[in-house]
Amino acid sequence: MPLKLWSILGNSQKLDGGAMFGNAPKALWSRWIAADDMNRIDLATRALLVQEASGRTILLETGIGAFFSPELKRRYGVVQSEHLLLDNLKSAGFRPEDIDVIVLSHLHFDHAGGLLRAWRQNEEAELCFPNARIMVSKAAWERSKAPHPRDRASFIAELGKLLEQSGRLELFDTEKTPLLGENFSFLFSEGHTPGLALCKVRTKRGPLVFASDLIPGAPWMHVPITMGYDRFAEKLINEKEQILEDLFAQEGYLFFTHDPAIAVAKIGKDQKGRFVPTEPCTELNGLAF
Repeated sequence: MPLKLWSILGNSQKLDGGAMFGNAPKALWSRWIAADDMNRIDLATRALLVQEASGRTILLETGIGAFFSPELKRRYGVVQSEHLLLDNLKSAGFRPEDIDVIVLSHLHFDHAGGLLRAWRQNEEAELCFPNARIMVSKAAWERSKAPHPRDRASFIAELGKLLEQSGRLELFDTEKTPLLGENFSFLFSEGHTPGLALCKVRTKRGPLVFASDLIPGAPWMHVPITMGYDRFAEKLINEKEQILEDLFAQEGYLFFTHDPAIAVAKIGKDQKGRFVPTEPCTELNGLAF
């Protein structure tokens, strides 16, 4: 039987467009996405929920969540105060208790923050998903425990301890894992951050890759385009090109976590041989895939 897929929006962000497009000039990137009067662009934090025929539920990432205090919420451009991921999971028919496995591509706060309940004054942080096994690559975990000064602010200080104390943390460094089984595998990338693990889902329609920050949205399918947040831009470009070529050959799909409009698209090429999204879909709502 095919898998069922939902795209689940978490809290959205507004971040500086120049930072999001690296050394690409605004005259170029403004063709793809509009900036506000502070030069910020709208970004989603979108999760992918996969339900197997057995009923098991796997959530790929959790978005930024609502764990920030009001001061930090303003600093990082988080738009909503409520924990939007939980609200949208409920709308799709799922409670936090229903999630069996959570897969994190890495531990930056805009991908892992949704693990935490919404901020409450004078209260300690708590995990939201009481039954889920939480998967993180070993290299991404090690980076979060000993970050570089360049990306230290991207991690949630209290999250590591909470994950360790939960007894549900699963570290991995292999393409396939017994916990996920044959429908899931991983592609590893170093250009954005050490140990970035891109989950590849085997579907009836072809492979689907959760692109995470390697390709955060459709504009970043342009091979030379990188973010100012990326660790090694040239390495990321090489990794991105290889993954796109492979997916194109396999008639595969990308799932975008940060694209404000497109949830999933098939990989195509234009007349000049550049990668472009085809068959773009704004939302998945229990689609058999």
